[in-house]
Amino acid sequence: MADAKVIPFDDDRSRSGGGSRPARRRTGSGSGGRGDGSTAPVSALPGGRLPGPSPEAGEGPQEPQQPQEAPESREYPVGEARGTDGGWDRRIAGGLAFLRRRVTGDYEVDEFGYDKELTDQVLMSALRPLADKYFRVEVKGIENIPSEGGALIVANHSGTLPLDGLMLQVAVHDNHPAERHLRLLAADLVFHLPVVNELARKAGHTLACAEDAQRLLELGEIVGVMPEGFKGIGKPFGDRYKLQRFGRGGFVSTALRAGAPIVPCSIVGAEEIYPMIGNAKTLARLLGFPYFPITPTFPWLGPLGAVPLPTKWTIQFGEPIPTDGYPPEAAEDPMLMFNLTDQVREQIQHTLYKLLVQRRSVFF
Repeated sequence: MADAKVIPFDDDRSRSGGGSRPARRRTGSGSGGRGDGSTAPVSALPGGRLPGPSPEAGEGPQEPQQPQEAPESREYPVGEARGTDGGWDRRIAGGLAFLRRRVTGDYEVDEFGYDKELTDQVLMSALRPLADKYFRVEVKGIENIPSEGGALIVANHSGTLPLDGLMLQVAVHDNHPAERHLRLLAADLVFHLPVVNELARKAGHTLACAEDAQRLLELGEIVGVMPEGFKGIGKPFGDRYKLQRFGRGGFVSTALRAGAPIVPCSIVGAEEIYPMIGNAKTLARLLGFPYFPITPTFPWLGPLGAVPLPTKWTIQFGEPIPTDGYPPEAAEDPMLMFNLTDQVREQIQHTLYKLLVQRRSVFF
């Protein structure tokens, strides 16, 4: 397979489209049509009227009928069967074109390995039913994410497995008017796992380090970070919706350097998909994992226990906290970073409590 072309973020060349051309319409004279696609009128029979039932005996002479035109005949595109909309033809053609570009290497990735075409046509399409139909994600406050320019979305982390990050990515893209893409900062473990490493890169995610985050923000990207890390995603079920420590405020320093606004984000529903009632620490150390979860269904039911519970999710984006008004040296002020970190954390926690009070049920 040929290698893909690598382009920098700031390259303004247009990306090649992946759609297929619309099917041509027939221009022949079949089905009673003219060569130009219009419909020819039906000629009247001798006597000035069209064939039809004879007048009943005793009735007066009938009014001469005007020549009638035949019903409009629809011309179907080539390859489209009557009664279908041709959607499958277009999908198959688009899929073949996509595969051809994959084989020939005629697609583009950026300096971080982000493959926009693969993300839009494959990864997002695979995740969308999970978000829309299974978890039925409700999104609030999407207008708080800017339509252009960089922004840092800071969210709570939970769920034993990091499905909340993937659902957050779908929520931003599918609900924002500009269809913006979220670039998540992931832990080192993600990029050490086979297959997962490659998919994460293709989806636009990168290592959770200050240099990569600042680079993305300066290039005008929407960056997502979950400061709780493994402490949040692997916490026991009894501590659900209680935010863990937000580290040392490195995300605030990055936002200050880039002058990007910080958008707090609260996610409700992810805590209950895998209720973690135990942690096999010895097994976790042997496997090199930060924790090994024990849930009511896993590992007792085997692979079936890995199916998440169909909880109802709500994702709310809070009002952005601007950072462009601070001087450049503010990124080195530990007191300022502590105060901004605490402000973001308190806003997320307060919104979580409010959403929990408002929801009717875990599953509805």
